[in-house]
Amino acid sequence: MGVLNVTPDSFSDGGQFVNLEQAVGHGLAMVEAGAAIIDLGGESTRPGAGAVSADEQIRRTRPVIAALRERSDVLISIDTSMAAVAEAALEAGADIVNDVTGLRGDPEMAGLCARTGAGLVVMHMQGEPRTMQAAPQYEDVVREVGQFFAMQMEVALAAGVAAEAVVFDPGIGFGKSLEHNLTLIRELGRLLPPRLLRPILLGVSRKSFLGRVLASDDLADRAWPTVALTALGREKGVRLFRVHEVAPNVQALAMTEAVLAMAPRAATGAAGVG
Repeated sequence: MGVLNVTPDSFSDGGQFVNLEQAVGHGLAMVEAGAAIIDLGGESTRPGAGAVSADEQIRRTRPVIAALRERSDVLISIDTSMAAVAEAALEAGADIVNDVTGLRGDPEMAGLCARTGAGLVVMHMQGEPRTMQAAPQYEDVVREVGQFFAMQMEVALAAGVAAEAVVFDPGIGFGKSLEHNLTLIRELGRLLPPRLLRPILLGVSRKSFLGRVLASDDLADRAWPTVALTALGREKGVRLFRVHEVAPNVQALAMTEAVLAMAPRAATGAAGVG
């Protein structure tokens, strides 16, 4: 999933793609690099970010979605918590709703996804963007995020969303401390309650916890740690990855898939030699 922010204030690329042609060109370049989904957002959700009206989000995103759909059959997701924005995006050609509030931000969102048959990403966030990093608290972050997923799955199903349309995102960096983020990544394999059995989407690209681990404020230093976590996440069963630099992460996945595919045969061969 390649990130395409058409915002003036996103934390890592704000203002780079506010022009229609620049935005579409970047989206197509990510498709060429191997992105299967383009995730388009018209509102920054960085810590401390202010709210953006539905009308303004639509103004920013709908023309880009329509232009991308004319030129590519790539899957397009709309990164929004507002049903009106999501509906406009779906009408313009989007396929997926990526809701950072996990269906808590707008009571109409689940029904919209059910009615349109859109894919749905349910993300966990403690608090809201303006306050989420003030003092996040959990007794057991893995258990509590998993419980949230189970609860929101019931909300989605009750609204008529098909179970197979739902993907879960643990919301790395959204209302979590450094230790919470690292714990969630370490425990990805046990994050979902067994009865859910839905894919996990992991979004760590360019996030500040990487800089804290590296003791660096340079965004460029966060690219290769993202690639490392993509490979680790795939080994732990993650199926979707939201990234800014598509090509190196696609390469990491290809290498990891090759190793995972070879593992059983390698083990059999080693046993035979013995």
